[in-house]
Amino acid sequence: MDTRMNAWTWSLLLLLGLIWGGSFFFSRIAVQHIPPLTLVFLRLLLAGLALHIYIAGRLDVYQTLKSRWREFLILGLINNALPHALIFFGQTRIGAGLAAILNATTPIWTVLIANYLTSDEKLSSAKIAGCLVGLAGTIVLIGPGLSASGQAPLWALLLPVLAAISYGFAAIYGKRFKDVPAPVTAAGQLTASSLITLPLSLLADRPWTLSLPPLDIVFAVLALALVSTAFAYILYFRIMAAAGATNASLVTLLVPPSAILLGVLFLGERLALGEFAGMALIGFGLVILDGRAYRALVKPA
Repeated sequence: MDTRMNAWTWSLLLLLGLIWGGSFFFSRIAVQHIPPLTLVFLRLLLAGLALHIYIAGRLDVYQTLKSRWREFLILGLINNALPHALIFFGQTRIGAGLAAILNATTPIWTVLIANYLTSDEKLSSAKIAGCLVGLAGTIVLIGPGLSASGQAPLWALLLPVLAAISYGFAAIYGKRFKDVPAPVTAAGQLTASSLITLPLSLLADRPWTLSLPPLDIVFAVLALALVSTAFAYILYFRIMAAAGATNASLVTLLVPPSAILLGVLFLGERLALGEFAGMALIGFGLVILDGRAYRALVKPA
């Protein structure tokens, strides 16, 4: 199969980067009015329902859910419920752009976790270099939170990083679903994670006692669930089918700039010079991890 990127797949990738960057934007708006756990539940429930409608009984989705429900519960916990909750709690104190930058360390943690948990994805010199550069960028971002004068508390800065680590474990665990159609895996994990977060939301937030959110918050929740989750999954699968998983992973580099742009334009957010430096280091580390730029430089004429 030809997995080269053409103009169409590049346009889809750019759109996906904007949409996933928008998830940090929409959640930053919504979490100011809806408690994090309830927001996680609404995002997962609405996105899961949308994907079930999209699949509409195709692909043996219900039989797969029935036979592998334990695995879906684990995947839903570490790939949806836990990281979303961590990010949303963090975003009660930090902006969309900074949260997206910190969460962009996911590939770095995935590489480090894979080195210990798999036999076929060991660290190479390029991977070590990429991880070190990316981790240096993370330290630059978190460093100000260690002092009392930091604009954001340390815990709020650490939560998106912990979410990235959870995503790293999910990437390794998700390999066992290679025999399952990707839309079914997405629908299964969203269904499972909705069930996980429902009792947590009921116990922690008692959502029936909350006042109805204003209309703009409702639209933010719908956009977060239907556009930045359900539609984003469909788009991601289409890019993977057309250009391969490696090319699709380039979206990691596009999410923080789009989240920053949306935050600056609509939320009045501003990044400090040190935060831009941290983003640059993380981006450079991801480019090293990807390896294509290096291979292009050393490729014989």
